[in-house]
Amino acid sequence: MIEISNFSFRYREGAEPVVRDVSLAIPDGCFVGITGPAGSGKSTLTYAVNGIIPHCYPGDFYGAVTVDGLDTVEASLTDISRLVGSVCQDIDSQMVATVVEDEVLYGLENFGVPRDEIPARVDEALAAMGISDLRHRTIDSLSGGQKQKVAVASVVALRPRVLVLDEPTAELDPASSVAVFDLLSRYAREHGTTVIVVEQKIALLSDYADMLVIVDGGQVRYAGAPDEVLAHSDELLALGVNCPRATTLVNALAREGLYAGPVARNVAQAAAACREVIA
Repeated sequence: MIEISNFSFRYREGAEPVVRDVSLAIPDGCFVGITGPAGSGKSTLTYAVNGIIPHCYPGDFYGAVTVDGLDTVEASLTDISRLVGSVCQDIDSQMVATVVEDEVLYGLENFGVPRDEIPARVDEALAAMGISDLRHRTIDSLSGGQKQKVAVASVVALRPRVLVLDEPTAELDPASSVAVFDLLSRYAREHGTTVIVVEQKIALLSDYADMLVIVDGGQVRYAGAPDEVLAHSDELLALGVNCPRATTLVNALAREGLYAGPVARNVAQAAAACREVIA
């Protein structure tokens, strides 16, 4: 679905490239988690996928980025937006309406979706995010988690092939963060949507992602299935990426030759590993 080939980018006002020589292939329908230290180039990488770079942020663009065969440099931002839906970190800046239903309607009307399709799409998007009861609420009366779900609903109503979210749980408590990821994961499975999430909470990503991508210094340091990436917990810590404690513990047992099973991504898996070691 997404092919990034030898991609480098330097913002016009920057002295050095923010992303350097990145190559990455993302399969159709894959749930991808991108994480790394602050300022590592994570957001810039997603901007290249949704066309914000180079259409909104000019600079020196090298290499190629294609989404479903569409070159993001040669295609218009409008054409890319029909294929890639984006939810930014600052949700309030993305809202354009005062009422939830109108927020979901906005994109559908702007993209010229046939009038007779619109009601069903609005109903489907609100139901998919579990917020049908918020349809007539004003945006300013919603909690941070509810706003997040409205923003996602307004994007999925357009039925994009790819969904890109930049730190969608940054302002949410743990329970709300899990709820958002539950919704995203279910939606991706049911619709075959490719989902890319930039997120600092690697434990959360590890439980949901099919692929983890670790970015540092503008380069992809690790990319693969969560178990493959989390096996490098010491190296990740050196990069400033804190793995789940459960992972660190089980990896330490493995280094000592006490455990030879799979990487633990959560407390339940770590407990099972410890029971095996004790036995």
